[in-house]
Amino acid sequence: MSLQSTNRPSEVAAASVVFENVKVLTSLGWTSSTSLWIHEGKIRAVHSAEDSEPDYSLTQRVDGSGCYILPGIIDLHGDAFERDITPRAGTHFPLDLALAANDANLIANGITTFYYSITDGFEPGPRSRDTVRELLIALEKLMPRFSCHARIHIRHETVNTEKHDELLEWLRQGRVHLLSLNDHLPPLDNDKKIQRYLAGMRRRVSMTEPETSEFLQRLQANRALGEIQLEELATVAHQQGVALASHDDETLDDVARSKSLGIAIAEFPMCAQTARASQHGGASVLMGAPNLVRGGSHVGAICVKAAIEQGVVDVLCSDYHYPSLFHAPFMIAAMNCLSFSEAWKLVSENPALAAGLGATKGKIEPGYDADFLILSDLDGSPLSLESTWVNGQMVYSRKAPKKP
Repeated sequence: MSLQSTNRPSEVAAASVVFENVKVLTSLGWTSSTSLWIHEGKIRAVHSAEDSEPDYSLTQRVDGSGCYILPGIIDLHGDAFERDITPRAGTHFPLDLALAANDANLIANGITTFYYSITDGFEPGPRSRDTVRELLIALEKLMPRFSCHARIHIRHETVNTEKHDELLEWLRQGRVHLLSLNDHLPPLDNDKKIQRYLAGMRRRVSMTEPETSEFLQRLQANRALGEIQLEELATVAHQQGVALASHDDETLDDVARSKSLGIAIAEFPMCAQTARASQHGGASVLMGAPNLVRGGSHVGAICVKAAIEQGVVDVLCSDYHYPSLFHAPFMIAAMNCLSFSEAWKLVSENPALAAGLGATKGKIEPGYDADFLILSDLDGSPLSLESTWVNGQMVYSRKAPKKP
């Protein structure tokens, strides 16, 4: 005999539960008057009223009338957690506090799988290899307690040539799940790029002007060795099944170089030409949701709205602002760039495929992980997110205030 319930979805906690009378977003679009059966962390069945009902023995049944169920958001590139560690210049908070706050922020914005994008940079301090190591240890310790499914994304800078064997070993040990190949060191003959880089660096590192000049010149000498090391990193990443990404490709030569390394994801190509060339080379193009929400890039790159209209965006990420990733598909649909179901794939199905998770995450289909969102409205506000579910467990709930 089935267990009956009159509770709302946000009040349910059971190993086996079926949500009835809900609207479910599948790969083919919305279904109405649908039942969604969750059993032991997996999606067991999705069926409409016209289908024969599965055997729901010993399953809690919940009336979800008026609710919408969508696949959980998969964020391949986000570094807003850095602000929880260093909320103001010169401050540094314990990692366990900072990362716990970040985890709560993720699930409150519908993100069910998150890639912690950690900069393996050439600067001392917050973006150094020592910080990467510290973060990696802390994350691995805390992951079992996180609500959001956490994965590691290392953003390796080309000219960071020290401790190369250590990074190779992390890849071989399966401690890295996504590796992007970055080159943020500005050319010495490009004053505009130097000034833009220094504006950001000064928020992280204190150096005098002579020290800064010597620092940049010394790092340029590492470039040739760094390029050789990139090839080694790419080889090991492919051997270990780790997705590989390029970053900020500006020219077709950059795209060709990225293709030669076997990248699967092109992060933030700087123009439509490089984005389309990356797609033609077999890579999924990733761009930032904040760019779309703000109406343009803060670093002079292509406008994401224009890129979506031109069909050169496959995946959206939070970059530095989690609520933008939740809101972006609603904006895209409202602007008639894509249907809502296609727009939501930019934050769910497509990133799962790009990162090699497409067999278990990103869809609401039988056999997939039960990572999903329950919404009370489709207005694009995180305030309409009624609950977030990861592996069939409700990890976040926004209960409506009681009426007076």
